[in-house]
Amino acid sequence: MRKALRWVLSLVVLIGTLSTAGAATAAEPDTADIKDRLLAIPGVSLIEEKPYPGYRFFVLGFTQPVDHRHPAKGTFQQRVTVLHKDTARPTVFYTGGYNVSTAPGRREPTQIVDGNQVSMEYRFFSPSRPDPADWSKLDIWQAASDQHRIFKALKKIYSKKWISTGGSKGGMTATYYERFYPKDMDGVVAYVAPNDVVNKEDSAYDRFFGQVGTAECRDRLNAVQREALVRREPLEKKYAEVAAAEGFTFDTVGSLDKAYEAVVLDYVWGFWQYSLLADCDSDAIPKDAKSATDDEIWTSIDTISGFSFYTDQGLEPYTPYFYQAGTQLGAPTIDFPHIEKKYIRYGYQPPRNFVPRDIKMRFQPYAMRDVDTWVRHNAKQMLFVYGENDPWGAEPFHLGKGARDSYVFTAPGANHGANVAGLVEAQKDLATARILQWAGVAPAAVQEDPSKAKPLAKFDSELDKRDVEREPALRP
Repeated sequence: MRKALRWVLSLVVLIGTLSTAGAATAAEPDTADIKDRLLAIPGVSLIEEKPYPGYRFFVLGFTQPVDHRHPAKGTFQQRVTVLHKDTARPTVFYTGGYNVSTAPGRREPTQIVDGNQVSMEYRFFSPSRPDPADWSKLDIWQAASDQHRIFKALKKIYSKKWISTGGSKGGMTATYYERFYPKDMDGVVAYVAPNDVVNKEDSAYDRFFGQVGTAECRDRLNAVQREALVRREPLEKKYAEVAAAEGFTFDTVGSLDKAYEAVVLDYVWGFWQYSLLADCDSDAIPKDAKSATDDEIWTSIDTISGFSFYTDQGLEPYTPYFYQAGTQLGAPTIDFPHIEKKYIRYGYQPPRNFVPRDIKMRFQPYAMRDVDTWVRHNAKQMLFVYGENDPWGAEPFHLGKGARDSYVFTAPGANHGANVAGLVEAQKDLATARILQWAGVAPAAVQEDPSKAKPLAKFDSELDKRDVEREPALRP
């Protein structure tokens, strides 16, 4: 009886202590330094703070469960950055779907709303990887749950409206987050987000490559790609010499020959993903492939596709992407009608070929169908932006009758770096106005007339770099 009484008294004291601590926390957050407030969040640690005029920029560690369904079964440290402006401003939640940049940067929606920005490194991209790595815990729901936990923790500090965003795989990530946690965000801006609903049906890509740009440009690129396979023997000899000098190995893909063909077959895709039609006339693309030297063909392929990528050293940082492509996201396969079959030995290789064999993979065909169906019927305050000449836009998201205040816009002539600023005027005005409205900062004039919508923050040449985030070719 005495032991029971002592336990009850201890519990009362503990509850009283927690209540007092909670009251103290509630009484002082608005006056505390933002760094102290961030570090007061359980599981948050400071990696570094970098100065930038008008902002505070923090690189943080955030403790996440390896498995959100079973949080007691281990944790890992996930990198998160915070570009802090003012807790009275809205917040943009950004992820590129890969590693996070540890340099201050501002995404387009952040400039538009003149807000704060929280950026998340995608789970399993080093160093945000559990050790040991249970790869079965790398899926779109677990990643969305990472974002949900970060949002819940930071919403207590950044209490105004939130908009999620991301480009390419990051645009996919923002969409999946909305599908699984639709009550978190006040708006979504997804840039160039592929939507491979049926993995084995890729005819949309073949149609795209049959009409993108001009016939003259297509023929010029196709000729260089074909010539690289015709000259396979001398160019593979050069590849072997480069590999020996650089210490490149090919254990994951299987052979130098497989890696060589993979790089060459990425060439046309890589050009349209990261270049513009005007670039077709550059010296990087030989005008007459048949009369070009071996070095000219090599240099053109290497510049656009990169011969280092399908080496073990090039693939290793992207193991999480290829794992996801081979388990949930899907991956494109295209035909090469301009190349005789005798020159193609492997074709577009599946993601399985780019992931070490000791990592088990099994494709889940229902994952993308589920997201696609949800978006069609439930999208609310979502904006999808695509580039007209971007291969990844060949299979975009679509909106159905159930969508509300949502839009799919395409920037004319744009590549994988398409953005709101590149839309035709009317669409740019509408998109900017909706983003401002969703963020709760639309001026009265904009609410009455979307054509008056402009970014609230001035362009900053350092923070607002609009270059395409170039990943090696054939990665979204």
